[in-house]
Amino acid sequence: MDKKKLETYKTRLIERKEQLQAIVSRTEADGREADGEVANDVADKATNSYNKEFLFKKSTDDRFIMTLIQEALNRMKDGSYGTCVHCEGEMQSKRLEAVPWARHCIECQEKQEQGLLTG
Repeated sequence: MDKKKLETYKTRLIERKEQLQAIVSRTEADGREADGEVANDVADKATNSYNKEFLFKKSTDDRFIMTLIQEALNRMKDGSYGTCVHCEGEMQSKRLEAVPWARHCIECQEKQEQGLLTG
C-alpha cells in the first residue's frame, strides 16, 4: 500500500477513534444521569431500565470498535495493515474505504459471521 493512502486511512482511523471516545464519555455521563433519576411508577422504572441497558449496549459496541481501530493502527506500525489477519491475503481497497478498521477480507469476514472462522 502506498504511503499516501496509508496516511489517509490513519487519519480516518484516528478521527473515528476520537469521535468514539467522545461518544463513550457522553454515554457514560448519560448512564450516570439515568441512575440518578427517581422513578415514581413501574412504567418509569421500566423506561429507566431500558435506557440504561440501551446506553450500556451502545457503549460496549463503541468500545469494541475503538479496540478494532487501535488494532488497525498497530498493524500500520508493524507493516501488516491492509492484509487479512486470517488468510494473510491483501484486503480489497473498497473494504478498507468502507471499514478502515476491518481485520478480515470479505471472504474471511463472511466465514467469521457464519461461525466458520476463529479469531
